[in-house]
Amino acid sequence: MTAATHASTAPSRADRLRRFGALLRKESRQILRDPSSLLIAVVLPVLLLFLFGYALSLDADHTRVGVAVESPGPEARDLAASFQASRYFDARIGTDRREFAEDLVTNRVKGIIVIPATFAAEAARPGGTPQIQILVDGTDPNTANFVMAYAQGALSSWRAQRAAGLGADGRPAIDVEQRVWFNQELVSRNTLVPGAIAIVMTMIGTLLTALVVAREWERGTMEAMMATPVTAVELLAGKVLPYFLLGLASLTLCFFVAVVLFGVPFRGSVGALYLVSAAFLCPALGLGLIISSATKNQFLASQLALVAGFLPAFLLSGFLFEISSMPQPIQWITYILPARYYVPALQTVFLAGDIWPLYLRNMAVLLLEGAILLVLAARLTRKRLA
Repeated sequence: MTAATHASTAPSRADRLRRFGALLRKESRQILRDPSSLLIAVVLPVLLLFLFGYALSLDADHTRVGVAVESPGPEARDLAASFQASRYFDARIGTDRREFAEDLVTNRVKGIIVIPATFAAEAARPGGTPQIQILVDGTDPNTANFVMAYAQGALSSWRAQRAAGLGADGRPAIDVEQRVWFNQELVSRNTLVPGAIAIVMTMIGTLLTALVVAREWERGTMEAMMATPVTAVELLAGKVLPYFLLGLASLTLCFFVAVVLFGVPFRGSVGALYLVSAAFLCPALGLGLIISSATKNQFLASQLALVAGFLPAFLLSGFLFEISSMPQPIQWITYILPARYYVPALQTVFLAGDIWPLYLRNMAVLLLEGAILLVLAARLTRKRLA
């Protein structure tokens, strides 16, 4: 065969573009015809956001406690009333700590605040420092810490108000003036909902891609595609691009639910949100392609997608648990997880605004991981029957 004959049989650029466009149309139609794709891309994001936004809360408002007023006198009753007025407590008043002992054991109250019998005498003594006892349920350490901290804070406020009423200076030697940045109300929903968007994008990018491509292997349509002149790169690009756009469409839905329905403040720019999310979709889609190419089975692909994608993003990204509090080996593992870089970027763009040094650093890591995973997926997808 001469060079001229070979050149005449080689596909032109227009032929390759036409072939790639046919692949994109085929994948887009498959997404629209597949109920499971729309379920994961539309229904699942809304469901997860509602669960994380309403059902999951790290706020300790209206914690049930018992207040045992064992001391007679107006000072003890005034302190008990301050616990009842606090928005952090749902306080029940009693006269003996034994009234609440069974409730603490059966988890009907999270703690018992005891105003002892010596409280009135100590409060009336000049220079006296009346004290209280706080009994908490240690089976829930977070709530126990909240109860102790809020009870001590209520006692400090009561001491200051009482000293001011007596004409004394109730201020401590060091006056601490607190300022909370970015989330002034300390509402956990404002950080949980942006973090939940990362979980949703992981599910769409990894689980959906792994299931759909594995389904084609099971049905034999992937082998039929292998018999065509389509190259492996064109095949993977035709698979990735529609799900990339579907992921951005799901991001738009999540953004609407977070801002409009949950009232999460959005202080950054929409462009930064989409740029960071587009960078995150690269490793998420690459992982899904690797899983599907390696397993070629929907059930196994779904299990691996949950283990390799969803669970690490949920547990090790800093979404729920602080990474610095994890064991050191686990902290090292988190550096390879894409969600570790996506969650803080989302929380920043929602609550703090456009902090481009943070975005660019995290996007660089995400794009590098995405390139590595997509190259591995291309090497696993051979132009032959497996």
